[in-house]
Amino acid sequence: MGVGVETVRPTSPDVAAGRAGARIGARLRVIGAFAAIYIIWGSTYLAVKAAVATIPPLTAAGVRFLAAGCLLYAWARARRIPPPTRQHWRTFAIVSAFMFVPPYAAVYWAERTIPSGLAAVLAATLPLWMLIVEACLLRRYRMTWALGVALAVGFVGVVVVSATSTAAPGPVAWLPAAAIVLGELSWAIGSVVATRRPLPASPALAAAGEMLCGGTLLLVVAAATGEFRAVPHPSPGAIVAMLYLIGAGSLVAFTAYTWLLSRCSPVRLSSYTYVNPVVALILGAGLGGEPLTPRTIAGTLLVLASVALILRATRPPTLHAVERDRAERAA
Repeated sequence: MGVGVETVRPTSPDVAAGRAGARIGARLRVIGAFAAIYIIWGSTYLAVKAAVATIPPLTAAGVRFLAAGCLLYAWARARRIPPPTRQHWRTFAIVSAFMFVPPYAAVYWAERTIPSGLAAVLAATLPLWMLIVEACLLRRYRMTWALGVALAVGFVGVVVVSATSTAAPGPVAWLPAAAIVLGELSWAIGSVVATRRPLPASPALAAAGEMLCGGTLLLVVAAATGEFRAVPHPSPGAIVAMLYLIGAGSLVAFTAYTWLLSRCSPVRLSSYTYVNPVVALILGAGLGGEPLTPRTIAGTLLVLASVALILRATRPPTLHAVERDRAERAA
């Protein structure tokens, strides 16, 4: 009985070209998805500033997330994803009270007085608060000297950035900046609550439910604070900004993010944590005419350096949590 010899067929030029084309196509799709989360999410801060110029801030935030939640929920159900249970809806209501009302109310209100790029830098302090909350409440980390220095660097950056947040001197200049930073603390607490509550397996359905509840709560607060007393007259620019926030910011970029989750490493995907504030600063200066001073750049670098040190020192738990939370937030 002879020993069979396997013959290896040479790959034809057409097959090789097809494989090369498929690899290039896959790479281009990944690049396009990263461009979406970098540019779209970075540009949402400028769009928010355009929207709140003629629309009350809480109303603008509530309408955005209620509309986006409805569209995302319809998309998820059209893909035959099972609907949320009563427990899920209860979780959405509790979590959105922390993760939508204080953070978004702060950002939308603050952007009436501070530049959009600085708002993005201040919102980038979320990993700092995530570390503090997880270290104090969940006991996942010990507060080492390295992490303490990283936190100190980040908050020094916040002070530097906030010192030039508006042209108004005194406490008024600090109030919008403080509201955004404390709003990020509320988001971090909400993320801890979310880890202990039942949520749907589908990220899209979970985000849709939280946006529906968060948008509704924001509109309730808007009504309670008197924003409905006068009928708003949004400018064409504000209407375009709202459509952009709903369509591009909450649907296109979020879809790109969820697609990348299964194709990229967490460390690589977390790069938008650093890119989004830079994009927001560039767009604010280039398109919005916002000042970009050396002090602003220095404070931004301090905040981003702090974020990089914290994410590097605490992964994997905090890194995964920050990615998930920032994604839902940007959506």
